[in-house]
Amino acid sequence: MESLVQHGPYAEFALLLIVSAVVGAIAVRLRQPVLIAYIVVGILVGPAVFGVVKAHDQVALLAEIGVTVLLFVVGLKLDLHHIRHIGPVALATGLGQLAFTIVVGFGLVLLLGKGPMEALYVAVALTFSSTIIIVKLLSDKRELDSLHGRIAVGFLIVQDLAVVLAMMTMSALRGAGEAQLLEVAGSLLLRLAGAALLLFLLMRYLLPLLVESMARSQELLLIFAIAWGTGLAALGEWAGFSKEAGAFIAGFSLASTAYREAMNARLTGIRDFLLLFFFIDLGAKLDFSTLGAEILPAVVLSLFVLIGNPLIVMAIMGYMGYRRRTGFLAGLTVAQISEFSIVFVAMGISLGHVGVEALGLTTLVGLVTIMVSTYMILFSQPLYERLEPWLRAFERKRPFRELEVEQPGRTVGQPAIIVFGLGRYGGRLMLQLRHAGIEVLGVDFDPETIRTLSRHHLPVRFGDGEDPEFLESLPLRYATWVVTTFPQWESNRAFLHALQQAGFQGQVAGVVRDDQHGAALNAAGVARVLNPFSDAADFAARSFAAEITGNQETAQ
Repeated sequence: MESLVQHGPYAEFALLLIVSAVVGAIAVRLRQPVLIAYIVVGILVGPAVFGVVKAHDQVALLAEIGVTVLLFVVGLKLDLHHIRHIGPVALATGLGQLAFTIVVGFGLVLLLGKGPMEALYVAVALTFSSTIIIVKLLSDKRELDSLHGRIAVGFLIVQDLAVVLAMMTMSALRGAGEAQLLEVAGSLLLRLAGAALLLFLLMRYLLPLLVESMARSQELLLIFAIAWGTGLAALGEWAGFSKEAGAFIAGFSLASTAYREAMNARLTGIRDFLLLFFFIDLGAKLDFSTLGAEILPAVVLSLFVLIGNPLIVMAIMGYMGYRRRTGFLAGLTVAQISEFSIVFVAMGISLGHVGVEALGLTTLVGLVTIMVSTYMILFSQPLYERLEPWLRAFERKRPFRELEVEQPGRTVGQPAIIVFGLGRYGGRLMLQLRHAGIEVLGVDFDPETIRTLSRHHLPVRFGDGEDPEFLESLPLRYATWVVTTFPQWESNRAFLHALQQAGFQGQVAGVVRDDQHGAALNAAGVARVLNPFSDAADFAARSFAAEITGNQETAQ
């Protein structure tokens, strides 16, 4: 191993990726998030164990870009329409859990012998749950669109907004004394107002045209997204906020465009790859000489997160009129801290507010709570059945709010048919289905087509149908049929595989232009094959035959 890394950074990176793949495979077998495996890899290759990786600067740079892409993607998901419809329960639960965890956590950390600033950072860090892990677990269990899944995603959005505001606030306090707090607060408000005005002008006048131009090429759209995210991250740091806040604002500025799902789908793999280096860098920098003194505080705070956070969520949701089962399942999603918690405390070290001990404590709490809560979410139903008799206090006699939302079946706006490829045939098919009163959604990766159909107020999405990440963002669970008009069999083969990965349970219809393509679709299990030329010729023949037969009968 020593001889391998003597060949330079390239060999070190190859070693890092190989070790990460092996340890990650073990973590997946144990049903653990791979970020746990990456931290372990960082510990193994770092100075604490083998000390085989010397390219610390290169790893640190990739780690910074990974955090930038992570926050850019979070901002990209927060479109204004979604924020307006988060709902009272998500807002109340999110804010209630934040307030409870910060106040009680701050007191606990002080009782554990930490200073006020360290207690503040750690208490705030304890409030954030991992959006990535929770959404992945709920998606794997097909619970993302359930009532508790939608509520959980709602208060995760509240948490994501809170972490960005916390980062902005703490960045503004850099080097400020107590006497300067009022001045700092005023300066922060002015800069926030300036940033909001600039963001409004960009989103209103510049970005829609710019993004539409970039979307003519899928590759160019990806490069633009990364360039925009890193550019505003650098600008945010220059303006006195932080790189993290700038990256979030960059994503948020594009969240209301028609291309956000396409950008998000293409950035997901890059985000996961770059975050590998963040967690490796974190593991390599852990100071084990200080971790021994943090074990007891880590155990106490882990129990607080694993038990206290779910209890406060259940209490708020029960008071608001939800059943104890819904509150319990939603509460389990906050029984952990996230990668944001570690990023937040790491930022505090760079600002000089806290020492490495706070990062070590937060990381230990993160490792424990992420590992335990993963199994809690995976086995939530058996866990609920065991605890159900003790949870009656978290439910009203009449859970009125949940009774109001129990309306089975498809509602307005949920598509019965999704059409992929909106050319002459797909666009006409979609238009006729709409005229027939059928809810339909159209998907295409041509920005000109999307813009044209949007002007006619048709529900359309920009994205690549061959991308499983993009398909998971579509309301596939409501669709009875999916229609593909892709002209090539290779594209349809990738599309069908992506549909299977996304868990689509309905039927598929394919539009073809030759019998060979139709035979391939039939062999792949496509329920209905449509040939515009043959169908049109058959229809024309029947029409002529009916007319001639009618004329002959009239003549007789």
